[in-house]
Amino acid sequence: MKRTFGTTLLATGALIAALGLPAATAHADDPAPRIDLRVLVVSDGGPSTDAIAAELDAAGTPYTEIDLNRPDRPRIDAGYLADTVSGRDRARFQAVVLPSDNPFPANSPEMAALVAYEKAYGIPQVDAYTYARPEAGLQYPIYGGYSGSVDGVRAQVTAAGRSGPFGYLDGPVPFEDNSPTVGESYAYLSTPVAGADFTPYVDAPIPGSTRRGSLVGEYRHDGRRELVVTFVYNRYQQQFRLLARGIVAWMTDGVHLGTSRNYFAVHVDDVFAADDRWNSTLNCTPGDVDCTDPDAAPDPIRMTPADVDRALAWQRERDFTLDFAYNGAGSADHRQDHGGADPLADKLIAERGRFRWINHTYTHAFLGCRQDTTVVPWRCATHPDGSTQWVSRNDVSDEIAANHAWGRLAGLPLDDDELVTGEHSGLRVLPQQPADNPNLALALADNGVTWLASDNSREPDQRRVGPATTVPRYPMNIFYNAGRAAEQVDEYNWIYTSRAQGGSGICEDNPATTTCLPAPLDPATGYQQHIVPLERRIALGHVLANDPKPHFIHQSNLAEDGIAYPVLDGVLDAYDALFAQNTPVVNERMKDIGAELQRRAAWRTAVRDGRVTAYRIGGTVTVEGPAGVAVPATVPEGTTRAGAVFGEAYAGGRSGWTATATGPLVLTLPAAPGSPATATGAGGTAAATVPAPDTRLPAGVTEPLTPGAWS
Repeated sequence: MKRTFGTTLLATGALIAALGLPAATAHADDPAPRIDLRVLVVSDGGPSTDAIAAELDAAGTPYTEIDLNRPDRPRIDAGYLADTVSGRDRARFQAVVLPSDNPFPANSPEMAALVAYEKAYGIPQVDAYTYARPEAGLQYPIYGGYSGSVDGVRAQVTAAGRSGPFGYLDGPVPFEDNSPTVGESYAYLSTPVAGADFTPYVDAPIPGSTRRGSLVGEYRHDGRRELVVTFVYNRYQQQFRLLARGIVAWMTDGVHLGTSRNYFAVHVDDVFAADDRWNSTLNCTPGDVDCTDPDAAPDPIRMTPADVDRALAWQRERDFTLDFAYNGAGSADHRQDHGGADPLADKLIAERGRFRWINHTYTHAFLGCRQDTTVVPWRCATHPDGSTQWVSRNDVSDEIAANHAWGRLAGLPLDDDELVTGEHSGLRVLPQQPADNPNLALALADNGVTWLASDNSREPDQRRVGPATTVPRYPMNIFYNAGRAAEQVDEYNWIYTSRAQGGSGICEDNPATTTCLPAPLDPATGYQQHIVPLERRIALGHVLANDPKPHFIHQSNLAEDGIAYPVLDGVLDAYDALFAQNTPVVNERMKDIGAELQRRAAWRTAVRDGRVTAYRIGGTVTVEGPAGVAVPATVPEGTTRAGAVFGEAYAGGRSGWTATATGPLVLTLPAAPGSPATATGAGGTAAATVPAPDTRLPAGVTEPLTPGAWS
């Protein structure tokens, strides 16, 4: 398929005049119109247009959304779509997303305006979820096609898709089937109408046939280009997440504001320390404040030198670096109790350059309020006047500084400005501690900390704490107090089953908990058959969502059975099977993740406030924004800025951030091989002989089925 990054006027003057669109006559020496880098999303409130809008939002790609259900919405006409700026014709949107190939009533002037606009400026149209019919270049499904569930179907990117907008995929596009009792995906599988210029990009076998039907394809007709999608999806489903990047690349010709990567970083907390073990008799963890049996002794789980060798071998095999958040007191205490010996610390220090390291405080002390553990759950201790007793500034600062000094003495390669507090303490913890420890910010300033880890399940948004900015981390549901698979399953069963089944009853008390079990898991098989696939799916969903936030586990999960490895391997194996080598997993350290989140927030604010102007004229892209705000852009290979190659190679294109402090960002696109060819209209069977379209929404599409209580 030929691709173009310039724009050719395709409409006749009579058509333009009839619909009020401006003719390209303002610049006789440069007739190319200005195409603003903004997408028009026309929504009917369905999950498919919502998913595309979410993808644009996550990448930082500006878009305008029109909700067809709102009576006060703007009307789409020639004046809304195009105008003139400084004597040059301007297309206000570089792409149009519709909920179907034509969501308007018959003979709608709004659809006519869109058709004329797309012809005049070469604007692509995405049909987010449409019925297979000749108007979309496809046969009706009743003529040798299929209408129905595609749960669990293994679709495939075609050769045209891999050489075109979906070239970042290896080929397979598996559709989710998370529940045997809930319909999750519905599709129309069909083949192109005879004579139609239709190119399938993603297809699947038609049941009962040797043929394959299109799920995503490009239809060229009447001087227009449409991306025809004939399956329904939501923003969380894996099949959409796999194809979302290509949908955006297709609609923008690979030129748009915003960037997208597939991120995965894993923090291992409590390194050098030991984690207390779950007690399956008491259904609690001796050593924790809520495990009050006086005869229960803690049973610590701590890595060994052999576990370090295993971690190193795993890193080499996976080409993946783990982040070790360490507590120096764990080694000091071990040496004190073992005649000065600590083989684990000796091994880790000898191999220190093979891991990334983060200060996790010296003793892992709780740094918020002073905890009153005479009650369960604990509460904040108070002074006689009722005010909260806080851990002091000196105590918080000593925890940070002592661990930093220990790490420096051990030669750990540290970034001094990163910190993970024990249990993310010092930050607010609901319901007991609704405010940060006021001494935390002061201690962070004392120690030069500018990046502070937080728990994404409590605080998903980045925020400032004194001189520091938080970096939310995803807790993986691999328990800190489990070193063996059977322990993990036992605790999992206790938490997520009913009281009648021997569990805690949390699901009875809180029906919104999404990881509840209908029956206890088998201790021998439950981990591999239920917990591992579930945690792999949740984590992979984050990876595919352009979400850089790190995940965290604990050193206990790398000890004994190494229960973290099946989950981590599951994520990376699944990823490798889905993506081409030009789209690697991006594994960054905490401060770089924090900076990425910070850049995104500043960019979104600038776009929201209307302080960004971006457009393309022919082969030149110009972006104007507030001074000091970094600009994210995605462009084809060969794009340059001031003669130098722009951005980084990723997913078959180039993308990156650049500041605009010294003036507008100007990018020169590679020369286009030609403009899109037009196609004759498709024929087809008369609509009167065909039943009405049934664009149904399965239950699993309206809401995500992936459990997310711990994500």
